[in-house]
Amino acid sequence: MNPVLNWRVLYPLLAALLLLAVWLSLALGPVSLPLADTLRALLNITGLNLTEVQAQTELIVSQIRLPRTLLGLMVGAVLALTGVAMQGLFRNPLADPGLIGVSSGAALGASLVIVGLSRWITLPVVLEPYVLSAAAFAGGLLVTALVYRLGRRDGQTQVATMLLAGIALTALSGAIIGLFTYLADDSTLRALTFWNLGSLNGASYSRLWPLLVVALGVAYWLPRRADALNAMLLGESEARHLGFDVERVKRELILCTALGVGAAVAAAGMIGFVGLVVPHLMRLLVGPDHRLLLPASALAGGALLLLADLAARLIVAPAEMPIGIVTALIGAPFFIYLLIRSRG
Repeated sequence: MNPVLNWRVLYPLLAALLLLAVWLSLALGPVSLPLADTLRALLNITGLNLTEVQAQTELIVSQIRLPRTLLGLMVGAVLALTGVAMQGLFRNPLADPGLIGVSSGAALGASLVIVGLSRWITLPVVLEPYVLSAAAFAGGLLVTALVYRLGRRDGQTQVATMLLAGIALTALSGAIIGLFTYLADDSTLRALTFWNLGSLNGASYSRLWPLLVVALGVAYWLPRRADALNAMLLGESEARHLGFDVERVKRELILCTALGVGAAVAAAGMIGFVGLVVPHLMRLLVGPDHRLLLPASALAGGALLLLADLAARLIVAPAEMPIGIVTALIGAPFFIYLLIRSRG
């Protein structure tokens, strides 16, 4: 596959798009701020002797929109990077991080807490968001560990078996979530529905730190395995002949994806199609070389999710549409286009 754009051209374009998305995310919303005032507030967040209007602008930017923007940036980058990893592992450009069950496991953990808090568990209100995030993260890791265990045979990881196990456990998790939905009362059902549709609302600096640690780890580690991913495109036996420990690479890819997607889902709920659309689009633009594909996908994933969140805030303002709806409206037609294109 020949790249459409040279990486020396594509990277500056993606960086410019990301900066524009960050700027617009900070400036626009139910209360729109002048772009110049937004930039001034961002550069002078801890400044003194501010007028009342400047102080209000600074408050909106620093306490509401900046955490939300950082959350969208990290979630988008992590989902895109793990999407590249899964497409390399399965050697299929239509693969998605959800194939190994991490998204459904995280949703199951979160659903258990959301319904449990309304029926069986009593916690201090201040702890509820953290317990929800921890349960989602743990659920994603547990289901992924079970998928990996089912995919192991005679010391080897069978990718096809792991894929089938992921599909089965995703269906089982969906059935249990459906049971929780049936048991939920009206207010809990609304919370459960909105969480499963994804949102960056409610972002705060205290909730960003766990995701920041995981995102930095994913962004650091996956590019270091770019050569292994390139070798695996040739097939597992060829990768072994080239000197790569294929089983170790598989374990590391699965663990990295489970940690990254689990943390992203725990922080922002279920957001689909980013891990599918962004890697595939970047592969069309920059080619299959993972040394170039991974950084490009991280930049594009962050920009796409920020723009999707901006659309979610503006389309039905002053209300807010769940971001998962926006990404699905973008991703589903693109997925259908890929299927038609592959048939052709």
